[in-house]
Amino acid sequence: MTTWANMNLQDSASPIMEQLIYFHDHALMIIVMILTVVTYMMIMLTTNNFINRFLLEGQLIEVAWTIAPAIILIFIAIPSLRLLYLMDEINNPTITIKTIGHQWYWSYEYSDFLEAEFDSYMIPQSEMNNNSFRLLDVDNRVALPMNTFIRIIITAADVLHSWTVPSLGIKADATPGRLNQTSFLISRPGLFFGQCSEICGANHSFMPIVIESISINKFINWISLMNE
Repeated sequence: MTTWANMNLQDSASPIMEQLIYFHDHALMIIVMILTVVTYMMIMLTTNNFINRFLLEGQLIEVAWTIAPAIILIFIAIPSLRLLYLMDEINNPTITIKTIGHQWYWSYEYSDFLEAEFDSYMIPQSEMNNNSFRLLDVDNRVALPMNTFIRIIITAADVLHSWTVPSLGIKADATPGRLNQTSFLISRPGLFFGQCSEICGANHSFMPIVIESISINKFINWISLMNE
């Protein structure tokens, strides 16, 4: 979860988010290099008193400033396309859950288990305790096993929503009448917070998402209690 004055990305809790952070650092390094070279050239041009006799017709430099950006774009495009394919890959998920966006709460269905469904509302400030996170905690958290490949199917019952958990690298639109799907693997235990990322009405800011990553044994015990 982010904290005050934190300018970095959230710590990754899934392999996809790790790759997203690596790609962010890779692209940022290229941008800094370009900015450094362009700044140096601008300073040299403004402080240089000499005149270039061949400035109006220089085929060599025109070829250079055409090929160099093309090479830079290739270095950005290749890892970007690789990451896009990795994010869309869904191969034999162990667990499938379904989430439905409402104004203004989320409901969840564990499709692989009988009668395992619930609504998840934000805890009002008047009902919070000292261990709750203001505007982020919910009454029913989504319990999921770690180190397990999970597929999530996302839709909405009324208007557009967006199911987003930054530390897992997930952001998928919840569209009425349409099923979107994505997948993830949680690599460590803990609480992971998210929020609706699509403006969906007056209480758009008050429908948070909380995922509780637990061991497989604890998840089996939890789902057994849900089915009783």
